[in-house]
Amino acid sequence: MYGKAFAPEYQGELGAALGVNSSYEEVLATASRAHADAGTPLERARAALAVAEANRRLGRVTEAGDAWRESYRSARTAGDPGAMAWALWSGGTLARQCGTLPLARRLLTHAVALAEGSGDRLAHGYSLAGLAETGRIQGDYAAVAELHEQLLEQGRAHGEARHMVWAMSGIAQMHRNTGGYDKALELFEESARIAAEADDFRGRAWSLRGVADVLSVQGETDRALALLSEAEAICRTMDLASALAYNHKMRANVFYRAGRYESARETYTLSLAEFREMQEPRGEALSRLGLVKSRARLGRDEQETLAELAALEKDFVRIGLRHARDMVIAFRAELTAREAAETPAPRCDATTPRYPAVPARS
Repeated sequence: MYGKAFAPEYQGELGAALGVNSSYEEVLATASRAHADAGTPLERARAALAVAEANRRLGRVTEAGDAWRESYRSARTAGDPGAMAWALWSGGTLARQCGTLPLARRLLTHAVALAEGSGDRLAHGYSLAGLAETGRIQGDYAAVAELHEQLLEQGRAHGEARHMVWAMSGIAQMHRNTGGYDKALELFEESARIAAEADDFRGRAWSLRGVADVLSVQGETDRALALLSEAEAICRTMDLASALAYNHKMRANVFYRAGRYESARETYTLSLAEFREMQEPRGEALSRLGLVKSRARLGRDEQETLAELAALEKDFVRIGLRHARDMVIAFRAELTAREAAETPAPRCDATTPRYPAVPARS
């Protein structure tokens, strides 16, 4: 069994004032006031952590970066390794969001060590979860699949719905990316149900996005779009800027799979602008790939398409997104195979044309 979802990143007095479904503008305002009124280094660390998380979720990456570093410095001054771990967890999560995955791994690894030494079970679990998600995004499934399962069992053992939803969604995503659509759908639907029962609206929004993805792959376009609309309403209510942009990118994916290439192009353009505004290169690169594919379907010059695919492949290698790079390679192969199929072969009865002899020079 599990209880209602809660947000352990809001600590001290903030934990009583804020909940998992508080809008991030509300979190930012409350945490900023708490930071201004903080009387001790530990109070400053906790308030700065909440400021960092609110700004990160709102897509304000510069402000989030400043805040998590301040949280870490204040926690170090307070001599509290648990608070230091939470600050590094926030910094590692921000680094992953910004596409700097090696930095994310380093920060989260340090967070795990600090949390383990401090005895803060939740900080330790969240930091391990961050490491697992970073590896999953990179496509390193063999390294993190077991860790996802362990975290799911921990969530069940302690009745932590939010953690269960996160781990279950991650496992579902790995099944989806490796072709296990039935298992992925089962897990996404269960995580959406658990999130709803635990009043974890954010977790439900992400889970619904996963359900919509699998339904779309299976050809259920209308159901997928309806679920994405439900998730979008949650994102807007909670000011989830990053989740909203990923929702729009998934909507574009659904349009693309349904052969609605004009709608896909328009929606990829929207998500691309959103990701660029919040400086999120992973989402930006994925939106660019969708845009390239949509334009190709609408008749764009093939050489221009291939040139942009080459640039995208370099970006995916730089960021460390293996699954996305595989998608580039697959689409390039599809394009070149189609070009070969459309190029007429020489007729077997064709003869070499004869031209008049060139007169010899006199």
